[in-house]
Amino acid sequence: MAIHPTSSVDASCELADDVEIGPWCTVGPDVTLAVGVRLVSHVVIPRDTIVGAGTVIHPFAVIGGDPQHTGYKGERVTLTIGERNIIREHCTFNRGTPQGTGETVIGSDNLFMTGAHVGHDSIVGSQITFANNATLGGHAEIGDRVFLGGLCAVHQFGRVGQGAIVGGLAAVTRDVIPYGSAWGNHAQLRGLNLIGLKRKGYDKAAIRRLLAAYRDLFESKDQPFAQRLEAVAGTYADLPEIVEIVDFIRRDTRRPLCLPEG
Repeated sequence: MAIHPTSSVDASCELADDVEIGPWCTVGPDVTLAVGVRLVSHVVIPRDTIVGAGTVIHPFAVIGGDPQHTGYKGERVTLTIGERNIIREHCTFNRGTPQGTGETVIGSDNLFMTGAHVGHDSIVGSQITFANNATLGGHAEIGDRVFLGGLCAVHQFGRVGQGAIVGGLAAVTRDVIPYGSAWGNHAQLRGLNLIGLKRKGYDKAAIRRLLAAYRDLFESKDQPFAQRLEAVAGTYADLPEIVEIVDFIRRDTRRPLCLPEG
C-alpha cells in the first residue's frame, strides 16, 4: 500500500494491500478501496463509498459526495462503483437519497471523461462511455454499452437503453430505446445505433431485420403506436433486441418515450 504523506485517510476505511493514494487526497469514513485502485492526486471520496478493483480516479474528482437534494439531512446513503473504471478529472458522483433507493450504483469497465456527473440514486451499467461533461440527473438508468456525447444531459428519472448512443449537447427529456440513436436539442430518436451494432458484431442481415422492425414500429403511420408495438412484438419475437425494446417501452416509467420527429 502506498499512501502519500499529504493525503488524509480515515481510520475506518478498508484498503486493499496494493492501493495507491497519491498526493493531497481525502478519503473519508466507511470507504472501501479494492485491489488495484489508484487515486492519482487531489481526489476526494467523502464517505460511504465502495470502489471496485482496478479503478483509477484522476485529479479533482469528487466521488461519493452528498446527494444534491434539498431533502437530504445527513442520513447514511451509499455509492458503489464496479471494477476497472477510468474516472477522469473533475468528475462528480453523488451517493443516493433516503427518498430514493438510498444508493447510487455504477458498473464496470466504464470511461468517464472530464467533468462527467452521475446524480443521486442513478443506476449505470457497464462498458459505457461518458464524454466530457455528460450529466445524469437523479434516478437515471443507463444500460450497458451506451455512449453519451459531450455536454449531453439525461433528465432525472430518465432511461437510456443498452447499446444506445446520445449525441453531444442533447437534452434527453424522454426515454431512449435500447440500440437507439438520439440527438438534437431536445433529443429526438433518429434511428438505430448502427455503428454500435456493427462494432458488436452484427452482420448485414441481422441489421436489416432490426431496421425493418424499427421502421414498422416508428415510421409506419397506418396504425396507432400501441397497435404497432403489439404487432412488432409478435412479428419479431425471435429477435432478442426487439424483445428488449418492446419490454423497455412497456415498462412503467416517469418519463415519456423519445420518438422520431413528426
